[in-house]
Amino acid sequence: MFSNLVPTVPNVSNSLGLNKGPKIKGTVVLIKKNMVDFSDVVGSVVGVTTSVVDLATEFLVEGITLQLVSATNADPGNGLKGKVGKPGSVENWFTSLPNLTGAETVFTVHFDYEEDTGVPGAFLIKNNHLTEFFLVRLTLHDVPNHGDIHFVCNSWIYPASYYKRPRVFFANKAYLPSETPQLLLKYREEELEDLRGDGTGERQKWDRIYDYDVYNDLGNPDSIIGDLVRPVIGGSSTYPYPRRGRTGRPPTSSDPKSESRMFPLEPSFEIYIPRDERFGHLKMADFLTYMLKAVNQNLRPALEYAFTFLSNEFKDFEDVRELYEGGFKLPGDVLNSISNQIPTPMLREFLRSDGEQTLRYPTPRLIQKNKSAWMTDEEFAREMLAGVNPGLIQCLKEFPPKSKLDPNVYGDQTSTVTKQHLAVNLDGCSVDEAINNNRLFILDHHDAYMPFLRRINETSNKAYATRTILFLKGDGTLKPVAIELSIPHPDGDKFGAESTVHLPAEQGVEGTIWLLAKAYVSVNDAGYHQLVSHWLNTHAVIEPFIIATNRHLSVLHPIHKLLHPHYRDTMNINALARQSLVNAGGIIELTFLPGKYAIEMSSAVYKNWVFPEQALPVDLVKRGMAVEDPSCPHGLRLVIEDYPFAVDGLEIWDAIKTWVHDYVTFYYKTDEAIKQDSELQEWWKELVKVGHGDKQDEPWWFKMQNREELIETCTIVIWIASALHAAVNFGQYPYGGYIVNRPTLSRRLVPKKGTPEYDEMVKSPHVALLRTITPKLQTLIDLSVIEILSRHTSDELYLGQREDEHWTSDAKPLEALKKFGKKLEEIEKKLIERNHDENLRNRNGPVNMPYTLLYPKSEKGLTGQGIPNSISI
Repeated sequence: MFSNLVPTVPNVSNSLGLNKGPKIKGTVVLIKKNMVDFSDVVGSVVGVTTSVVDLATEFLVEGITLQLVSATNADPGNGLKGKVGKPGSVENWFTSLPNLTGAETVFTVHFDYEEDTGVPGAFLIKNNHLTEFFLVRLTLHDVPNHGDIHFVCNSWIYPASYYKRPRVFFANKAYLPSETPQLLLKYREEELEDLRGDGTGERQKWDRIYDYDVYNDLGNPDSIIGDLVRPVIGGSSTYPYPRRGRTGRPPTSSDPKSESRMFPLEPSFEIYIPRDERFGHLKMADFLTYMLKAVNQNLRPALEYAFTFLSNEFKDFEDVRELYEGGFKLPGDVLNSISNQIPTPMLREFLRSDGEQTLRYPTPRLIQKNKSAWMTDEEFAREMLAGVNPGLIQCLKEFPPKSKLDPNVYGDQTSTVTKQHLAVNLDGCSVDEAINNNRLFILDHHDAYMPFLRRINETSNKAYATRTILFLKGDGTLKPVAIELSIPHPDGDKFGAESTVHLPAEQGVEGTIWLLAKAYVSVNDAGYHQLVSHWLNTHAVIEPFIIATNRHLSVLHPIHKLLHPHYRDTMNINALARQSLVNAGGIIELTFLPGKYAIEMSSAVYKNWVFPEQALPVDLVKRGMAVEDPSCPHGLRLVIEDYPFAVDGLEIWDAIKTWVHDYVTFYYKTDEAIKQDSELQEWWKELVKVGHGDKQDEPWWFKMQNREELIETCTIVIWIASALHAAVNFGQYPYGGYIVNRPTLSRRLVPKKGTPEYDEMVKSPHVALLRTITPKLQTLIDLSVIEILSRHTSDELYLGQREDEHWTSDAKPLEALKKFGKKLEEIEKKLIERNHDENLRNRNGPVNMPYTLLYPKSEKGLTGQGIPNSISI
């Protein structure tokens, strides 16, 4: 069809009989830029438009040239750099059209080989086309006195005119800075200089620059639509925060401290991140980008329009379940509005496949086997151990529970729960006995919410700060025994809180109020989970590590090779989140309780963030959920033996740490080598002082002076990016897809006697609950998003996997990775067996939903299991 556009171009040098000396053959694997439509395909054949001048230009130049750099022989005229060979060109570029699916294409290149060429340790590449391509790898075959040499690239190559020097790629052997072949050292240093940039100017899509900025791009003070002014988050003691990637966009007109943004979204969803941090060419997450954009730009306004005519209230639980069993029927004009703006393949994702005008949602796993078991106290408590937010529950060590809020500002916030409240439900134990025997626990959402509650309750949202007390029963399950609901004192914050304590009940008004109390707890937990456990503690805290690693650890550095797979796509998904999820007026503010104070609240919690405590064993001990015991597996004794997140998590944690130990000790034979590693020391210094700069003066930072500290650091980073994120992300839809189980909003307080709301509560408890929690509009938007975010992508790489088998040429790290992979397979089998053990009641619970979130592997889609290498969605 296009054969007339791509004539075969012979290799001119070979046809003239030139350069017939010894050659090194290379195989180049690359992906030409994906095409969208016919006109783009035609244009892409020559990299630009199909004008005669441009076509001629493409044929006259050598499109892609590569030059080998010797690691063993110097070039006297090139300073301390290795000898650079003659250019070799990618052959037969024009005989192959770009593949519309983004598939890899293999080309050949030949290099002249002379006696002083030596062993290549790097190559330079120049793209003389007028469009970019993705370079996967270069393999040199049968290099004299060496054999094959592999260069793993996985990088976008833009036209050479954008850069001051050619791109350099190194062979796949790792070197500490002091061990780098001298002839490659300057190239190593120059590459890092390019990646750091000069910290000025607005970044362009072809830039490869990693730099830091504060979160000053969430608000839109120039907007005339609504209140979209938000404080700058990060860079102050008032609003401390991890840093995000710098884009350099100009400031807003109204506030020079805020970065400009288009509202509600950039037209093409474009926001600068280094090109290699963008979603992969084959990734289903490309689809994710457009789906999130469609939710914001198309579905959300269409639904808001629809609910100006429709009731925004669920009538009963059957009405909620109809979202999965029948779907939400859309008015014709709303459907047409959506259909006209969302491409058909994406529309099918929103609508039922049978042609009905309905939004469709898959049935959450929570209610697939039992539609009502979620309402039980046992399931309510079990999800604190085996749900989507299982890292917050604490063993209660003092009674009554106390607050850490400043009493000079917030007065006395000590809990009003008494021993008399609890005594009736402790199965014969006293409170003191239960505390001494580690049988009392608390889910504490008091301090996180109280400073914001007065402002929250001035909006349409209404809520309490909550404390939930639980008791460990003889069968190993938890039961809630009291819920405290607190609001700020009406006379002012310094007077403390007004609190009520509610006890378990099944019948009458007390039963309904108990149901509401659990709902207020769930609303708080859903907000805290999304903003802190998920966004802050995984997405946000990892981004500075990504930036610092690329700025200071060369791709040759063994720690770069270790950590790089765990950074995949994170900057991209974080940029999308700043555009449409955590931004002013975004989905989080619309659908979760804290509303416009959401990121402020996560900033307040970040004040208490401690990096070493992100290690799972340290976290468990801190929360009183485990005690150190060398005689126990993993060196810990869990106070709740059947704590699925902890039990499974410790298996994964130890496997990660063993892998990291084997890897790090291969490259660092002594602690002194850590101290002398200039790149590693600069990496850590900048990570602490800039990346997490608002906490740089904290005494708990590792000093990075020995192998133990490096091993712990890398283990924590990998744990956060892989297993911790998996545990708090991929259960969002399985648990929260049924909105009444994990409501995201509360809209009114407990009704008072003598009001119509109280009478309604007496007459129709379920209606009272539904009128209190998330209504239809926010439910539909929330489900549309968390379904997307709970899915595994088609090209996901899971823990223990690598994108390229030649990621390193060092044999022992390759063996250690295989050992790690086998260990993960063993762990998965063990977890499956545990889920079949009927004695472990917390693993399945009343809903008969096994805890699978820490199974290492998964298929693509909505599976509720699998640990990807990175925070990729």
